[in-house]
Amino acid sequence: MFADIAVQHWAFAVYVVGAICICLTMIGLAALLGGRAYGRAKNKPFESGVDSVGNARLRFSAKFYLVAMFFVIFDVEALYLFAWSVSVRESGWVGFIEATIFISLLLVGLIYLWRIGALDWAPKKRVLTDKKPD
Repeated sequence: MFADIAVQHWAFAVYVVGAICICLTMIGLAALLGGRAYGRAKNKPFESGVDSVGNARLRFSAKFYLVAMFFVIFDVEALYLFAWSVSVRESGWVGFIEATIFISLLLVGLIYLWRIGALDWAPKKRVLTDKKPD
């Protein structure tokens, strides 16, 4: 049994061994031929030749994560619709009705997110009143 598997998958085994050999060769050559300059300036990080200022740990607003989740949700929607569009002739009217229901549900979800203000970046505007005390 093992002989049958080895005969059938010898090309994959050669590929894996070759990839491992190439990786080990590159790491070994970099260790042997790489520069060995030490100093204070070598240990400092920089971005495009500019010294860094401040802390790299920035706090992001939760809005960024919400937008990322919305993007993933609607990107998956596009993926499903692409798969449906490839098989639109085979699925017929039943597939069309199912896709319409799917799009309608996502549209209802988008309207709900819009109504509760999940898509608003700025805080709500305050209305200033010009009432004078009597």
